[in-house]
Amino acid sequence: MAGGAPAPEVLCLGESMAVFVPLESGPAHTVRTWNRTIGGAESNVACHLAALGTSSAWVSAVGADPFGRALVEEIAASGVDVTATYVDPERPTGVYFKEPGARGGPVRYYRAGSAASGMGPGLLAELDLGGVRLIHLSGITPALSPSCAELVRAVLTAPREGRLVSFDVNWRPALWPGGDGALLAEPANLADIVLVGDDEAEVVWGTGDAHALRALVPQPATLVVKHGERGATLLERDRDAVFEPALRVRVVEPVGAGDAFAAGFLAATLRGTAPRLRLRQGHLQAASTLLTQDDVGLPLPPGVVGELLEADESVWAAAELTARAVQRRNRLGESAMRSVAREDA
Repeated sequence: MAGGAPAPEVLCLGESMAVFVPLESGPAHTVRTWNRTIGGAESNVACHLAALGTSSAWVSAVGADPFGRALVEEIAASGVDVTATYVDPERPTGVYFKEPGARGGPVRYYRAGSAASGMGPGLLAELDLGGVRLIHLSGITPALSPSCAELVRAVLTAPREGRLVSFDVNWRPALWPGGDGALLAEPANLADIVLVGDDEAEVVWGTGDAHALRALVPQPATLVVKHGERGATLLERDRDAVFEPALRVRVVEPVGAGDAFAAGFLAATLRGTAPRLRLRQGHLQAASTLLTQDDVGLPLPPGVVGELLEADESVWAAAELTARAVQRRNRLGESAMRSVAREDA
């Protein structure tokens, strides 16, 4: 985006933080060794998109500190354009700590007054959007500060000029004093593509039923309702609803899977892929993160992805991904269908 380089296809706008994951088992107060990585909904999506071959940019603000420098360097190393990310000389980079587990665990945020919370609507005028086909936002950003909420609204109400805007609800109750999820209903209804979990929809709209939700969110052309390990439903104008079951995955840690699903779905959408395959691409990308403790996992082997995308319903339903099987078959380069068998059950 700088120096005359062509703009990426997707611009992801939002805060990322330094993430600390324990390297020892047990409660956090007993852990002495931690691994520092990075995390943030929008940068996660940008990194996944880059891994899928869709050019992406991450726009945010970080502190003039080692964590901010690490964020920018590591996200850039994933193939993401970071040239529009600003270094704030006064505010710090946000930090959070994870206590992982297969069913999730506490996530402790230290982000109040962070560099990203200082972003505002003036940022939009500074961005070169030539060539950008989609801007991706989440419901986390408007919770960071009043100026961030104004920025999100500015993006959603600006002339589209042929671009799409996607909005992942990403409900975080700790960020919304009073737990008022209804504050996310308006920005969601201004987007072109909305992604939401049925549990989040219960908080924001009072229902997790996909068809009832569609009546309450009529404006977006595309609505994806995620049902956790059951699957996801896609509802689009002038098309029948499509439900695609999720893959069975031996989950290591679930945080970040929603961002991975969003990236897979958006990449396939920009390629004009058929509805069922767009959902499958989302499920496959989510699986890559479910198999790791990191917010952005390593891509699944191309053979696994290719064969599962085209698999019939019975093969898809019978497949089960485990970290050991995928890693082993990735090394050996063997058939995807054998790699997802329950060989280490």
